[in-house]
Amino acid sequence: MEIAEHIDALRRQGDLLADAAERAGLDAPVPPCPSWQVKDVLRHTGYIHRWAARHINECPGTVLDGPEEADILRGGAADPDLLAWFRAGHAALVETLTTADPGLVCATLMDAPSSLAFWARRQAHETAIHRADAESASGVRPGYEPDFAADGIDELIMGFGQRRKYRPSADHDGSILVRTTDTGHAWHVGAEDGRLQARRDSGGSDSASQTACTVTGPASSVYLFLWNRSDAAQAGVTIDGDPAFLGLWQSSVRIRWG
Repeated sequence: MEIAEHIDALRRQGDLLADAAERAGLDAPVPPCPSWQVKDVLRHTGYIHRWAARHINECPGTVLDGPEEADILRGGAADPDLLAWFRAGHAALVETLTTADPGLVCATLMDAPSSLAFWARRQAHETAIHRADAESASGVRPGYEPDFAADGIDELIMGFGQRRKYRPSADHDGSILVRTTDTGHAWHVGAEDGRLQARRDSGGSDSASQTACTVTGPASSVYLFLWNRSDAAQAGVTIDGDPAFLGLWQSSVRIRWG
């Protein structure tokens, strides 16, 4: 996906998140995040939007520190103004990304074709997954356009999940093959001697035979499943083989602050 496509996705997913939060109500519980209410989704994501925009506007050389998550969830606007506060921060981030110099250089969390490409993509998927949280408060499991969902799986496996703090313990080796039935994409992720390795894969029968566990399903379903926003049965995802390493990897890879 191109930068403009990620920005358009960010715009749409943020609008849908706010609409879902308004329908559910601020005090509604969020099943995928048991300690959260909808107001926490808004405060967390609203803070992240403002934090991301600072990187584009200030161009720091290192990723900006922020407060503890508990402080983020106590911040933002008062409840009566919270939705408007979220919408304003979301709109400001979209505008910041839209008008940014494509050649700007600033700190990022992962390798990317450019700083702008990183922040547009990361915020599109950050917002899309938290949209699922807001929708879940009304018992809704959202669907995502297949190519966008496949892009999100790629960002998770090839980028976000590669960060050191998300790696399973060095005591556990294993591998997973992930395949999307509607887009034809496949990825392999494995660990050996404490080193995590991920690659895009052909997804052929040879790959499956050499992998301890295979995860297969429509891109939107796999996207939600790998981000722990839906279980396999709910999502219509098929798991073949030994899921032990899959469980270890999923338990460590979560969108969270800090």
